[in-house]
Amino acid sequence: MSIKAQNFLRYWLPLLVWMVIIFTASSDADSAHHSSLIFEPIMRWLFPRMSAEHIGQFHHLFRKCCHLTEYAVFVLLAWRAIRQPRKNDRRPWRWDEAGLALALLFLYAATDELHQVWVPGRTALVSDVIVDTSGGVLGLTLLWLAGKITKRW
Repeated sequence: MSIKAQNFLRYWLPLLVWMVIIFTASSDADSAHHSSLIFEPIMRWLFPRMSAEHIGQFHHLFRKCCHLTEYAVFVLLAWRAIRQPRKNDRRPWRWDEAGLALALLFLYAATDELHQVWVPGRTALVSDVIVDTSGGVLGLTLLWLAGKITKRW
């Protein structure tokens, strides 16, 4: 296998697999209901006196946190594919690599929301693109901070 093929498999394939996972999840016509089947009983067990309205609000917050997390993972995989770090890599942090990873995330988040226009029971929300992009910013910020603390850059 050529070096280019090995690099593609090592660096780009994980990102592409993650993109397929996100696309599949956003194709679920009734995802809020499906996640509530697990989330709400757990909340009722933990907090038996909490109102259904408050449980619904926490469920919404939980789903937005999931968006943040899935896109934080996305941006880290995109950054890794763009940077293609080597063992004991001591190259300095490059904001252009981080910016390109974030731009890729933004484009994917926007097209994912557009895709939801055609999924019954789903809507495309600009606010979700903002949440997703915020997850990317959070992921890159944590990566940069971890690199600063460990003196990698």
